[in-house]
Amino acid sequence: MSTAKVSVPARRDGAPFLMALPALLLFALFALVPMGIVVYLSFTHWDGLGGPAWAETDNWHEALTSSVTRNALWLTAKLMVFSWVVQTPISLLLGVFVAGKQRYRSLFAVLYFVPLLISTAAVAVIFKNLLDPNFGLGAALNLPILGQDWLGNPQLAFYAVVFVIAWQFVPFHTLLYQAGARQIPASLYEAASIDGAGRIKQFWHITLPQLRYTIVTSSTLMVVGSLTYFDLVFVLTGGGPGYATRILPLDMYITGFQSNEMGLASAISVVLVVAGLLLSLALLRFSGFNRMRSQQAGM
Repeated sequence: MSTAKVSVPARRDGAPFLMALPALLLFALFALVPMGIVVYLSFTHWDGLGGPAWAETDNWHEALTSSVTRNALWLTAKLMVFSWVVQTPISLLLGVFVAGKQRYRSLFAVLYFVPLLISTAAVAVIFKNLLDPNFGLGAALNLPILGQDWLGNPQLAFYAVVFVIAWQFVPFHTLLYQAGARQIPASLYEAASIDGAGRIKQFWHITLPQLRYTIVTSSTLMVVGSLTYFDLVFVLTGGGPGYATRILPLDMYITGFQSNEMGLASAISVVLVVAGLLLSLALLRFSGFNRMRSQQAGM
């Protein structure tokens, strides 16, 4: 009795690598190579015009001991925390609200999305004029609370920046939570209603657990994005008054392009990159997001 042989196609172990090779080459060309050059420049004295001169660890010593840079690092961490504390609950509640099927909620979703369509520089210019104590919104409406020098007072400027950042980026995170909330099976809420759970209990025991990975994703984008708030702060306050809003990205720009200390600015940029990587890895590690367990067990 003869048996037919089934031919098995040859296994191509290198196929996935070959498919990813173009992306890896582009990543190396536009990310790794420039980063390597920045690391090299961080060990040199360079004014951006002549040739770099080897400086050993002088730039790193100055970056880690300078009171201005340490203040910028503190402000960046403070901005990160305040951005998360302000934006997360607002975005979460708005996202869950506009996830409903009512037509008026769809209208609100469109209105919430409008700030995201405006460029960051335009947002900064708009609020710089609105917050002007002489010609802004407070003077127009004759409201003393709005007529304060929000951007000229060192005690208020930082919180004004936090508000403007939240105004622009809350819509983006609202969209994330809206998409996540619409993926939650309606049967979970129906079962909870039958058991007598009200809306608040449903939110705490169904909505929040089901949005766990959405919260991690939003928080990662929010926290790491706090390291890149340059253009808005630059146009809005220029880092002032004094050093009140001179966060680390702005400190890097001023050091490199206004003080012509490219080596020191490169060291600050490496600190930014390392901080972003460590924060991203920490969020993924402690949240369990990298394991991607199912949120709908038993469904």
